[in-house]
Amino acid sequence: MIDMEFEEIATENRLSHLPAAPSINHINGGDNDDHNHGHDGDITRRRRRRRRTVASDQRDINEVDHEVTTKLGAAVDKRLFIIDSLIKHIENDNLRLLQRQKQRIDRVHVEVPSIEVRYNNLSVEAECEVVEGKPLPTLWNTATGFFSGFLRLTGLNHEDAKIVIIKNVSGIIKPSRLTLLLGPPGCGKTTFLQALAGKLEKSLKVTGEVSYNGYKLDEFIPGKTSSYVSQHDLHIPEMTVRETLDFSARFQGVGCREEILNEVYRKEKQAGIVPEPEIDTYMKAISVKGLKTSIQTDYVMKIMGMDICADIMVGDAMRRGISGGQKKRLTTAEVIVGPTKALFMDEISTGLDSSTTFQIVTCLQQMAHISEATIVISLLQPAPETYDLFDDIILMAEGKIVYQGPRDQVLTFFEECGFRCPERKGEADFLQEVLSRRDQEQYWYHPRETYTYVSVDGFCEQFKLFRMGMNLEEELSKPYDKSQSHKNALSFDIYSLPKWELFKACTSRELLLMKRNSFTYIFKISQLAIMASICMSVFLRSDMVLDVVHAEHLMSSLFFTIMVLMVNGLPELTMTVSRLPCFYKQRDFHFYPAWAYAIPATISKIPISLIESLIWTSVTYYSIGYSPEPVRFFHQFLILFVVHQVALSLYRCLAACFRTMVPSIMFSTMICAAMLTVGGFLLPKPSIPGWLRWGFWVSPFTYTQIGLTVNEFLAPHWQKVSALNTTIGDIVLKSHGLDFENYLYWVALGALLGFAFLFNLGFVLALTFSRPIGKSRAIISREKLSQINGGNDVHNATTTFPESPKKTKRRMMVLPFQPLAMTFQDICYYVDTPPQMREQGYTGKKLQLLHNITGAFRPGILSVLMGVSGAGKTTLLDVLSGRKTGGTIEGDIRIGGYPKVQETFARISGYCEQTDIHSPQITVEESVIFSAWLRLPNNIDSKTRSEFVNEVLETIELDDIKDALVGTQGVNGLSTEQRKRLTIAVELVANPSILFMDEPTSGLDARAAAIVMRAVKNVADTGRTVVCTIHQPSIDIFEAFDELILMKMGGRLIYSGPLGQHSSKVVEYFESIRGVPKIKDNQNPAAWILEVTSASAEAQLEVNFAQIYEESTLYNDNKELVKQLNTPPPGSKDLHFLTRFPQNEWVQFSACLWKQYLSYWRSPSYNLVRLIFILFVSLVMAALFWKQGKTLNNQQSLFNILGSMNQAVLFNSINNCALVMPFVVTERVVLYREKFAGMYSPWAYSFAQVVIEIPCAFIQALLFTILVYPTIGYYWSAYKFLWFLYTMFCSILSFVYLGMLLASLTPNLQVATISSSFFYQSSTLFSGFIISGPHIPKWWIWLYYILPLSWTLNGFFTSQYGDIQQEITVFGETKTVAVFLQDYFGFQHDRLRLVALVLLAFPLLFASLFAYCIGKLNFQRR
Repeated sequence: MIDMEFEEIATENRLSHLPAAPSINHINGGDNDDHNHGHDGDITRRRRRRRRTVASDQRDINEVDHEVTTKLGAAVDKRLFIIDSLIKHIENDNLRLLQRQKQRIDRVHVEVPSIEVRYNNLSVEAECEVVEGKPLPTLWNTATGFFSGFLRLTGLNHEDAKIVIIKNVSGIIKPSRLTLLLGPPGCGKTTFLQALAGKLEKSLKVTGEVSYNGYKLDEFIPGKTSSYVSQHDLHIPEMTVRETLDFSARFQGVGCREEILNEVYRKEKQAGIVPEPEIDTYMKAISVKGLKTSIQTDYVMKIMGMDICADIMVGDAMRRGISGGQKKRLTTAEVIVGPTKALFMDEISTGLDSSTTFQIVTCLQQMAHISEATIVISLLQPAPETYDLFDDIILMAEGKIVYQGPRDQVLTFFEECGFRCPERKGEADFLQEVLSRRDQEQYWYHPRETYTYVSVDGFCEQFKLFRMGMNLEEELSKPYDKSQSHKNALSFDIYSLPKWELFKACTSRELLLMKRNSFTYIFKISQLAIMASICMSVFLRSDMVLDVVHAEHLMSSLFFTIMVLMVNGLPELTMTVSRLPCFYKQRDFHFYPAWAYAIPATISKIPISLIESLIWTSVTYYSIGYSPEPVRFFHQFLILFVVHQVALSLYRCLAACFRTMVPSIMFSTMICAAMLTVGGFLLPKPSIPGWLRWGFWVSPFTYTQIGLTVNEFLAPHWQKVSALNTTIGDIVLKSHGLDFENYLYWVALGALLGFAFLFNLGFVLALTFSRPIGKSRAIISREKLSQINGGNDVHNATTTFPESPKKTKRRMMVLPFQPLAMTFQDICYYVDTPPQMREQGYTGKKLQLLHNITGAFRPGILSVLMGVSGAGKTTLLDVLSGRKTGGTIEGDIRIGGYPKVQETFARISGYCEQTDIHSPQITVEESVIFSAWLRLPNNIDSKTRSEFVNEVLETIELDDIKDALVGTQGVNGLSTEQRKRLTIAVELVANPSILFMDEPTSGLDARAAAIVMRAVKNVADTGRTVVCTIHQPSIDIFEAFDELILMKMGGRLIYSGPLGQHSSKVVEYFESIRGVPKIKDNQNPAAWILEVTSASAEAQLEVNFAQIYEESTLYNDNKELVKQLNTPPPGSKDLHFLTRFPQNEWVQFSACLWKQYLSYWRSPSYNLVRLIFILFVSLVMAALFWKQGKTLNNQQSLFNILGSMNQAVLFNSINNCALVMPFVVTERVVLYREKFAGMYSPWAYSFAQVVIEIPCAFIQALLFTILVYPTIGYYWSAYKFLWFLYTMFCSILSFVYLGMLLASLTPNLQVATISSSFFYQSSTLFSGFIISGPHIPKWWIWLYYILPLSWTLNGFFTSQYGDIQQEITVFGETKTVAVFLQDYFGFQHDRLRLVALVLLAFPLLFASLFAYCIGKLNFQRR
């Protein structure tokens, strides 16, 4: 309850309008005189004082609200108390709350701003490139695309085509009206909404005009005035629902609420009106800017039904969080929590049940009508009761608007065109199907007239003659009077908060995310501490002599230190890239500017740099034996701190510039390789070619080397004069071209600070001006272009994509299968209690999600599993199908009367998951072929299999897009509905006996859903057992099912039985329950059932539907049915297969290799990037070490060549290792689905991925060898050349397989990147170059022998120079090159055969470990 302070404030508020919380008496609707009696005297005295001073105390809301509203913001329980008191039942109380606010404003005649949106002759075109063959992003098409791009820049001829997305549409969207946007997928709805919201991609060509209250989009800030709600759910997974909404509310601000409320106060004071205290408190609380936590958040969570998951993290594919439906609601809530008056909402109901959709749309309707908002919502399958909530309809097809006007006139328009909506047919379904060539004829209602197909253009012409069309045209002809626009209707300020508040808010979020990712940072710091300990023990100070040899060891340790700190910053790149999509969304919503995001991201990492630098310096400085003066210790610490900041800022900058993982990793590796090479250690400044010496001065590594070496080697104990009459320190510095004075330390420090500032500035600029990663430039095949243009292959053709002609319907091919029944008895499922619930007081260790579920699925019976979002439908399907990876399952599951065995069950079952998971680089047809190839029995010949694949494609209507690439969801490739149909096709083609389908119609429009369900019904009619979960079925779809299993929140069963004709039996069952309202005429039974069984309805009726079901005869009948089906039929046998998988190992491997080949060929961002990198490294080495291969004068010239090879191998290895990890992580999710389906052995998959890398690695090695070998001028012989090629090939292959292994061992890409950096550091330290093998302490020599890089350098150096007898001067002595290699590095020419075997063993070992781990480890949490 609210404490006494709030009660007193509420009492004062009745007299003075001061900000207050509602009084307990008023909220609870009861008396509390005893409680208040002791305070009557104080309250009376206070009341008298307030009356005397009410005029002087009437202050601006900004000055008085913070005391109370800050308390409201800080106390979650008090905010929840207020919201719960205002909104007990969402269905009625939200409307009442809005009406009470509206009545208060209207009572004093304060005008509320509103927005009218107009669009005149709006057209949108996309330019696409014409290619030969299939329009796929292969390596060849990408290369030719670069060439054509060059031609385009030079103005030379190139071929393209223009696709019209929206064609010349005009209309008006009025405030205070809720508008529904309908149309089939691909008709341009998303582009239309983005055009209205001013969110279109810059690459699209837009003509025409969009205006708000007469103002064009460039005359105000459309991003702050309106909001586009995307159909893709994009959120920060580490934040909770409440934190996400609080953050959004804080940045969107309060709009004009404050100004309106001040005006209301002023007029109420003049009129002597005392407002209702609850409404006054609430309106004040939502009108205060910049609060960290807002009562508006609690209000929005309440009306969106998200209060139950307020403190649960959003999560992602690999991190458990809220459900898909809750994420969809969060996407909507994130926008409406702000003050925006114009909302354009794209498919906000995908994944939601019809009752939840109805509830949300009802709230939006109330917002539109009462708050005078302008709202357009695109829905795919609105239920009739949801459809009836809308005032206006916009019907689109083929990029044109067929109808725009009142909802109650749309059927009249089509009747005038000759088409009528049948009874028990949803109007929304009718409107979408009547435009389709395949479905239009059934709605023709002039039997005496011959039906002819009416095209979209025909309907458009008819609408112009319809009275609504003429009225619209007349209204458009009169321009909007700008003087009628409210001064606060449009936003002319980009941001809602002052700069300091923007910075504070972004900083608080950054610190929160660091806390949530604390494991990553602790893991990084621990890894660095371990590496520091290793480095310390390798270079341990023991009887160290101050001579040139030991000075070189110290130089090596300093170089390794720089390498470690640079590589240790690499995870910052992956983390930055992963957060960019959310940043772009919030930036484009004008939440904050780029600098407000970038500066906290930079500052928050300063403590990390301090800790890591301090750990490294403290562990290594004195133990390695650097100069003992304390000031030099702190000088080294300072340099390392700054260089770590340089590394982090460099990686952030590159991530923001390239925006995706692969190019970011490639360019970061390229830049680091170049900077390290010319930094003064690997290649001294005198050895750098004169025309490239500028590289020495622009490399941050140069200044790091200068600072560290000057600090060390100009120390007093290095001033010992050698035999050459100069100090040892000077000798070492001169040999590396680093002979600078002491003051250069501070110059170097300043230069590094300058680099850090420069990279951070680049980070800010890149974030400011870069665009989100969208769809790449579209490509179209010449064949498709000719087909569209009727055979005319013309340049610059303006095209649209017409619908395919009608095809003759025929019954699906039936392949042999075994009909099977599935029974389940007393199924219970438990998971560990989430930490958030324990924090809220839940004491149980386990949380029960399913409670004693009993039922049966029978052959030939089409069953539907329904329930509100969060009822446990998907959980039950996962449990029954064996897809759960965690938790505890209790109960009995039987197949055909025999206990279920998962290995055999996977062979005869299919599962269409709610999330559409497919390999992105495979076409639609290839995805279906792959599934059929591996899942159909081996006794089905290839011809029959091919025919079956084609039939499934036709049945699900995927044949028109069979050559389309699947792509990445939300970025490119198939649309949501096409992806969903592909998921269904992939499972149907497996010919399962039992088919589970989780939300098969989610994301589909009404027509596509009908097509899918017709196919599913045909499958069930063949005698298969089919079970579907459905959220928003239309009447037709719902009544196509035979049986219903209904669940309520908490995982309890409340109905399991037949639907009956027109749903008569299920309606009869629920209508027989006391208090349940009767179903209305033509009401959707599915929506009615969910409505009358909702949690609020159950509470209102004071009944327990689960208990009623368990006491019913229906429950007993089901138990008896389960008992019967649990007894195996006479003569039946338990499921048994001779082999675990349908196909043998060779076929599995061949199919996986075929798929991997296609994926690699179509992944230029992976393979082309690797070739570009190897080309870059080859050219850099050729330029820096031109013809130095035989120029051997002393140890430094040999070190230069060896150092160049070390760097080339190291960075090629790092690049290959880093680039393969995102590829494996992406495909790993697909592997989990296919492995659960029993398609293949993990060994077949892993070895296919291993084999496909071999030609890629060989091409890289060959390219490198051909370019580098002759240009550096190594000793020419076929023997040495082939050794060079073989060593490079094995090295690349080893690190590719190492990257694959690390990806298989870690849960996500960030952890994989951190783990890989440890291997890079270890490989560098123990490669034999930083510190040679004979000088490595014996307790670490085992690491030298088990890391591949040391053997790679052994192979390179020994094969090239191990037999060279040329004499050179080394450390004042004369030795042959071969002897020096043996004495200093321990490389012996007679052991080359052993080296060859070990080089081959590493890739074999890593590949085998990868194959084992990818099959055994599962990081997916279900």
